[in-house]
Amino acid sequence: MALETGTRLPEATLLKMGDKGPETVNLSERLKGRKVVLFALPGAYTGACSTAHVPSFIRSMDALRAKGVEAVICVSVNDPFALKAWGEAIGSTAAGIEHLADAEGVLTRAVGMEFSAPHLGLIGRSNRYALVLEDGVITLASIDKPGVCDLSTGEALLEQM
Repeated sequence: MALETGTRLPEATLLKMGDKGPETVNLSERLKGRKVVLFALPGAYTGACSTAHVPSFIRSMDALRAKGVEAVICVSVNDPFALKAWGEAIGSTAAGIEHLADAEGVLTRAVGMEFSAPHLGLIGRSNRYALVLEDGVITLASIDKPGVCDLSTGEALLEQM
């Protein structure tokens, strides 16, 4: 499927860390009846993800909420353990960003965003993109080219909203 306005995100089961360990999250249930920003990136603890992409959403949280966004979700092809530690380390969890693991890359492949950069040790990762979703339907999609982090930042998304 292509990430285009008017398209519904496919069904996907992602993972998050709960109080007793990993928990499954039905993505369509999480999006149901809500205005949500979902952004995806190549990986926890990686360069631009840690220094540019996630911080752009931390800086944009108040402005996104002012535009009616009820939740901001970061999806990465990582395990939920790494995402929990990373979110705590960079302050995104405290800022209200929810980190969901697409550990097997099922959602990433379903939306056509998988890429690999073997020379960087990144295999089967997600390209960067940011979506505004209403009840699971894409109302705005910003997709970066692999290796770039500019169209899918929090500030860039806000400019388009």
